[in-house]
Amino acid sequence: MKRTLPGGTITIAGKTVSRLGFGTMRLTGPGTWGDPINRDTALSVLRQAVHTHGITHIDTADAYGPHTVEHLVREALYPYPKDVLIATKVGLVRPAPGQWVPLGKPSYLRACVEASLRRLKVDRLELCYLHRIDPEVTLDDQIAVMQAMKGEGKIGHLGLSKVTSEQISRVGKDLTIAAVQNVLNSIDRHDDAVELCQDLNIPYVAYRPLDAGTLARVNGPAAPLHWLLGQGSHIAPIPSTSQPGHLHEIVTAVQGGAT
Repeated sequence: MKRTLPGGTITIAGKTVSRLGFGTMRLTGPGTWGDPINRDTALSVLRQAVHTHGITHIDTADAYGPHTVEHLVREALYPYPKDVLIATKVGLVRPAPGQWVPLGKPSYLRACVEASLRRLKVDRLELCYLHRIDPEVTLDDQIAVMQAMKGEGKIGHLGLSKVTSEQISRVGKDLTIAAVQNVLNSIDRHDDAVELCQDLNIPYVAYRPLDAGTLARVNGPAAPLHWLLGQGSHIAPIPSTSQPGHLHEIVTAVQGGAT
């Protein structure tokens, strides 16, 4: 009997995965900085997400830690199951806990991709997002180096994170955008990119789907997650947690949800 994936299925970066993904941002210390308080628990959450709950879309970034979570993903899940998509992001530097600064110099983006390849122990990043567009560097230069690394086989598919509809349209004229990752939840519910991505058949990966847990504290995660899944079949939420119990609640909440 074929296993039903959490939230149903969606195709991202050429791979059919669970619509409910898992965001790994919380698997660090406070301020998304340094090692988790309990490394064994962090590893267990990753393994449970994939092996217990059947989540096949894992989202991470080199900025989480920085670098901490990519190491954790490798330790917990390598060798990666063939049905699992590991997505990462590059283009942010971390001066201190809680601080995030875009850096889109082509040489830096290239160095980031090379380092993520080593940390994740892969020959190709199947889905790599430009984590933020750096306003100090031309968008064309940032996209060009990402596209060049795709041509070299170091990146499989390109994604954009925290972008406007105008930026999506501009980039999409010259290349295929595999996914867009923006904030979307029942509080931050207005994003023109949702409709645009639907029109362009681009998966929309919703981060902060529970508003950092705020939306789940009163009545649980079911209502806000079902609201998200109901906004369109192209939407794939990636809630994050550091606790196995919370992960179980999240997965249980979407059972029987939209496909």
